[in-house]
Formats: sequence, structure tokens, C-alpha cells
Amino acid sequence: MKPEFLTIPTHAITRRDPQRWSVRSESDPLSEVLLCGPAYLAPVPCCSVTRDSLGDGHQTDTAKALAQHRQLQALLEQLGTRCHVLDPLPDLPDLCFTRDCAVATPWGPVLLNPAVAHRRREVDHVARYLGNRGGGPLLRIEGGTVEGGDVCVARDGLAIIGWSGERTSLAGAQILGELFRGHGWEVLLCPFDAYHLHLDTIFCMLDAHFALACIDALPEAFLSALAARGIRVLPALEAESRKLGCNILSLDGSTILIAEGQHRLHAMLLQAGFKPLPVDISEFAACGGGLHCLTMPLARG
Repeated sequence: MKPEFLTIPTHAITRRDPQRWSVRSESDPLSEVLLCGPAYLAPVPCCSVTRDSLGDGHQTDTAKALAQHRQLQALLEQLGTRCHVLDPLPDLPDLCFTRDCAVATPWGPVLLNPAVAHRRREVDHVARYLGNRGGGPLLRIEGGTVEGGDVCVARDGLAIIGWSGERTSLAGAQILGELFRGHGWEVLLCPFDAYHLHLDTIFCMLDAHFALACIDALPEAFLSALAARGIRVLPALEAESRKLGCNILSLDGSTILIAEGQHRLHAMLLQAGFKPLPVDISEFAACGGGLHCLTMPLARG
């Protein structure tokens, strides 16, 4: 299936008042980010990585997960990012993966519509947090399903939305895409196999012109569309993406947070002129999430 550029009615979007938080690119300097500690992290068998972990006997080491998350937060703050931290809730084991509930756009945060029931409750928690700090969301998606791991605000003027039909549906991708298209942005929709959970497990932007991606998991038409827009792909292996190696966080288009132990990817990023910083996220990777999943940028630039 070819990537498409689609316009649909906006009746499935609930509008709210705009506010100050905004993001125009995945690689502008990260100034504010939303995190949540993993006090109740547990493997939920709703993705292939987590099912494999459970099959191997994995049990979350909560103390280790909390230590890893504290190290991530400390590193972000050391590098100049203000961290907003949600209170964890005992019945929401995936809440630490803040990326999936919302996405910050140039016009303010948009609350998303996750496919999994317990994740929809996370959205209400995020909405309260943002609203209590004077940054209530601009919109809430109410039609289709769409999760933040499938949304890439690639660069100013270009949004990429992945859909597998399992977590983000085509309808949800179209609805969110209409927000961007209504402001004159180009929207590229990328279908992929639900085996990979979210687009950000196989594709993440490094800067405005480079992406890290598992090319074997992406459609040729999508890769051609990237090339036509001057985006060069650094290739990751399937085994690396399964360990959340593609799931990176670009802090400023130069400094890249990457999962510890990804030695080949680390060397490739160095050779391409980036500054990779390894972070130990093993407890989160076993639950199907990486650095991109653990961080929901509120403001860049």
C-alpha cells in the first residue's frame, strides 16, 4: 500500500483552547518533557517483545526500573531539559511510556485515543496534569484509534503517522493527519506490520535530514517517499530494533539518547556525525518500550 495524503472531516476531533506548549520537529532542542516513574511497571502481553520477555521468564525488577528512570531524568535535566513528572497509578502499568497518550504539535498538545482500554485511562490522567498547569490540550482525538508511538512530527512542515491497524487505525491516522494538513503541513501515512507495535520501534528521526530505521520492516514506497524529501535513512537490523535500538530520543538534532548495548548503532551514529549517549533501559525494553516511548516532548526549540 502506498503512503497517502488524505483529507477527512474534522467531526471526530474535540477542540479545546490553545496553550503554550508546542513542538515543530522531532529534533529541535528539547526544552520540556513529560515523564512518569515506573513504580507500577509490569509486562503487559500486548506486543511481541513483551510476549517474548514473558516467555523467557522476565519479571520486572521495580527497584532497577526506578533507578534506570531516575538516571534518565537526571541526564535530561543535566542536558538542559525541564522534566514534568506524572504521578504513577497502580492500575496503569504502562503509564511510564508517556509518549503514547498525547503528542505536542505546533498548536499545542493533542490527546490521543489508544486502542488498549487501560491506556485510554492514561489519557485522562495526562489531560488533568496538563490542565492543572495551565496547558490544557488543544484537541482530543475521539474517532479511530491513534497512539503517540506512531506519530512523528518529523520536521517543520512534515508529519509522519504510522498505522498497523492494531494500535493506530487508518481512521485514527487520517483524523490526526487532518489537523496537520489543515495548517498546510504535508502528512505521510506509513502502513507497517502490527508485529512491531509502534512506528517508533522501527523508525525515528535523528535530525531534519536523517532517520534511524529498520528498513526491512518498512514499505519500499515509504522509504522512497523519505528519499524524495531529502531524508536519508541509517539502517538498523531487525535484531537491533527488537532490543529497542531504533527507539532513540534526539535531544537537539546532534545529541542522541540510545539504548545501552547497541554498539553497532552507536558506531554508525558517530560515523554519521551524531553524538550518541547510551542509557540503560533494559527493564523498559523487556516491556516493549524504549527512550522514545518513555518521553513525551512538551516543548522544543
